[in-house]
Amino acid sequence: MSKEEFMQRMTKIVGWGTKEEYGEFFDRVDVAQDGFINWDKLTSFMLSALYEKDERAKATVVPQWKDLEFLPVKHKDTIQKVIFLKSSSRYLTISKEGLLGIWGENLKLQETLPITSDATKLKHLWVTSLVSLENVNKIAVAFTSKEICFYDLLSKGGFPCQYKLQGLKGTPICMEYWYDPLDANESVLSFGDITGKVQAVAFTTALISLFERPGSAHEDAEATVTISWAELRSGSHRCCCTLEHNLHHGDWVRQVTYNASLDAIISSTTSNSNTVVLAWREKSKKHLKMTSFNVAEGIHAFDYHSQLNLIATAGINNKVCLWNPYVVSKPVGVLWGHSASVIAVQFFAARKQLFSFSKDKVLRLWDIQHQLAIQRIACSFPKSQDFRCLFHFDEAHGRLFISFNNQLALLAMKSEASTRVKSHREAVTCVLYNSVLKQVMMLFCRSPDKSPCPESRSFNST
Repeated sequence: MSKEEFMQRMTKIVGWGTKEEYGEFFDRVDVAQDGFINWDKLTSFMLSALYEKDERAKATVVPQWKDLEFLPVKHKDTIQKVIFLKSSSRYLTISKEGLLGIWGENLKLQETLPITSDATKLKHLWVTSLVSLENVNKIAVAFTSKEICFYDLLSKGGFPCQYKLQGLKGTPICMEYWYDPLDANESVLSFGDITGKVQAVAFTTALISLFERPGSAHEDAEATVTISWAELRSGSHRCCCTLEHNLHHGDWVRQVTYNASLDAIISSTTSNSNTVVLAWREKSKKHLKMTSFNVAEGIHAFDYHSQLNLIATAGINNKVCLWNPYVVSKPVGVLWGHSASVIAVQFFAARKQLFSFSKDKVLRLWDIQHQLAIQRIACSFPKSQDFRCLFHFDEAHGRLFISFNNQLALLAMKSEASTRVKSHREAVTCVLYNSVLKQVMMLFCRSPDKSPCPESRSFNST
């Protein structure tokens, strides 16, 4: 089909567009400038153009990753937590044997410190969780001795223990901490234990003091203050109050968090009944109203996206489910694709995407709006079948941490190239269009005093 015939037929058949536009389209298809095109040339051009368009679209939403890197850790036992301290731009890792690793922002190991509540019990004492109290420059560490210790990050001589919360009825195995960015005095430390109990401490004067110190404490400001859970429950500490529920009925609480937008404590277990419990704080802020939903075979983990108002659950039955926290009867979406139990989920909040990681060591990235997997990564992770996995995505730095027992792997995002194309480093002073060659010519020229040179001005006037 010649160019003239193509313009006439396309204008008549399609019913919109001008002959000139179809003529320009013909010229783009007729790369060899033969003056004729056929069906093969047309379809090849269109498929190539659509492919390039699709690739450009994917490049803007799908992260590109560097090679998997294993960090040189000194942990001898299972890594229990990885956190990032915004105040000092450092990472902290802690393992079951109580070894705390301090990393620079460049992921170079700076120091390791033993964190134990009682040196005499070192062989029988395990660390179960770690959280950062960013607003008061402290960390809280949970132990199998049924206690939570609070350490000061600003001390020059290591991390001294300031408070020791004892007398818990069950061993706390998961913790989370939240504080109000608009009023850092308001904060909530939530934790779950092996008896199925979910508990929380709501602080109201965190910047002044987390707990009330006894009258004799001023004599030794560095001394550890021991506080019993019974004291907190009785209300003897006016700077905080306690919240708790036992709706998980003896099942281990695998994850817990407090969300301010819901004003609720969310917790989960591997049980198929009351799998996820939402404990809503009522107006008094001291009482909880519970709702829950059930997931067949239970879940390993969950995450909540406040803008999408969705809870994602990592199902033991290989499925990732999306839930509206106000609709507990059934999920609003199910993401299929994993061929093994899903052990971790975390939202990529800024892009409204979701990471999921399964027991067969396959990482998937999901488009939540279309509920489709847009990326699959099966890296050469350790082949051990018996492992405990920790999954943490540091969105601000584009770093994904995945631990396998005492090993720590890093997947780092590549820097994204700017979508804006620049032909010059400085401002363009002159532009000329050649209608014969159908080309645009740009001239850039600057004299030492940064003013346009005479050649630029004369070229521009032409």
